[in-house]
Amino acid sequence: MVRSLCTVLLPFVALNTAMALAAARQPIAIFDFELIDSSLDGEMNGPRADEQRRIALVSNALRSRLGEDEKYQVVDIGPVKAKADAVHLQECGGCDADLAAKVGGKLSITGTVQKVSNLILNMNIYVRDVADGRVLASMSADMRGNTDESWSRTVDWLVRNRLRPALDGAAQ
Repeated sequence: MVRSLCTVLLPFVALNTAMALAAARQPIAIFDFELIDSSLDGEMNGPRADEQRRIALVSNALRSRLGEDEKYQVVDIGPVKAKADAVHLQECGGCDADLAAKVGGKLSITGTVQKVSNLILNMNIYVRDVADGRVLASMSADMRGNTDESWSRTVDWLVRNRLRPALDGAAQ
């Protein structure tokens, strides 16, 4: 009797636990990184296809890294992506929070890559509370070299050493 009762109740307990975990996940809207190119190369030659590809690479890597963590739910920004792409999210007065709210995000994450030269670059990530629009955290890391590897390693380092600890602190 006890065994058959456990067999019947166990799936319900597992389902309720899974539903509770899903409900507890923090919904986060992660917008594409923006490139700020103040290099001589950028001034003379304009945007480069490899750097635009890297912007997509690190944006998707950030979504993937946080999406793998059961604490966070990365929301789909598709419905507001065109509006986000049309403005510079670091200069729009917190419009990223408004856009994030429209897709169900409680936090908004934006980022930039600043290019001084092909050797000197800097990656920045910003976390904003959607409810009140205030910046909860900002983090930065310098990188040397304008390669897929340097960009990927930098976003991974920021997620592991700065972003996750900041998000854990924001959730409390």
